[in-house]
Amino acid sequence: MKRCPGKGPLLLLAAMASLLAVQPSQVDARTKYVPIRATPPVQREPAQDPRTSINAWTVGLAGGLVEGAPIRFAAEMARVVDDGDNLHVLPVVTRGPTENVNSLLYLRGIDAAIINSDALDEYKAQVPHIQHRLAYVLNLFPSELHVFVRPEIASLNDLAGKKVNFNTLGTAAAYSGPLIFSRLGLDVEKMFIPHQLALEQMRKGEIAAVVFITSKPVDAFLRGRWDPGFKFLPVPYGSKLEDYYLPAALDATDYPNLIKPGERVATIAVPTALVAFNWPTSSNRFDRVARFVDHLFSRIDRLQAPGFDPKWKSVNLAATVPGLARFPAAQAWLDSHAGANRASQ
Repeated sequence: MKRCPGKGPLLLLAAMASLLAVQPSQVDARTKYVPIRATPPVQREPAQDPRTSINAWTVGLAGGLVEGAPIRFAAEMARVVDDGDNLHVLPVVTRGPTENVNSLLYLRGIDAAIINSDALDEYKAQVPHIQHRLAYVLNLFPSELHVFVRPEIASLNDLAGKKVNFNTLGTAAAYSGPLIFSRLGLDVEKMFIPHQLALEQMRKGEIAAVVFITSKPVDAFLRGRWDPGFKFLPVPYGSKLEDYYLPAALDATDYPNLIKPGERVATIAVPTALVAFNWPTSSNRFDRVARFVDHLFSRIDRLQAPGFDPKWKSVNLAATVPGLARFPAAQAWLDSHAGANRASQ
């Protein structure tokens, strides 16, 4: 085949032109911009910080040692008054009812505490007018003084100079026992070992007495087998004890194996109380405790039902606590429910 000189480049250019000869409509269809309709932003309420809601109505309640009755009472109160974000009570395990006063005065986040009334005695010198900084909400239950002695001990005076155990440090007996003995003028050799060990040493004659301060009846006396002569000593109630304590008694219904029917052993009781810091009435902390008081008092019947500590059944909302004034919100609740409260007693 004969080639035509000079036509090669021309043919190449013509082919390229045909490839590039795209119709205008095709260009428009491929490259036309179709705008996307903008969706207006959704207006949302600003999300609340969960830390705000969870802390808004939280009340810190100092209970006590993990093996003691106060922390159990604190846990039961928290369970009954719980109201979601509207009220959340946090029971706190602490070093005991005496240390709870310190927590209530100085520990952040603690609004209320369970204390023994005579724990205030230790703070009188350190915190002037402490009775104005704290106020009681409820007299929970009495803790009776049990002075249990060997047969040869006939009276409190016979304990002078002898070994007496007051349980381990941090317990009610370890604080209140020596304080009561001091007020009665009894100088004894104080020991602070677990009561279980002390009772065994007492059987052997190594210890003259043990001092329990707890709600009666005490299992160690109720179920234990004791030789004749082991007994409880009477403790007279008088002016030396009336500022913090209440008169009480032990009888045969409490300890039928140690006290004869019809006999009563006079003693004293240390009130165990629910106490709050006396926040200013215009403060948020006061509002929290006031709501706690309202829920607790309004639902006290739930705590007195089966499933909770039996001691709740003897709790009287109107009972007083020696040495302290009532928390204002508690007094206001009682005043507004005076008729119903009298009818329930």
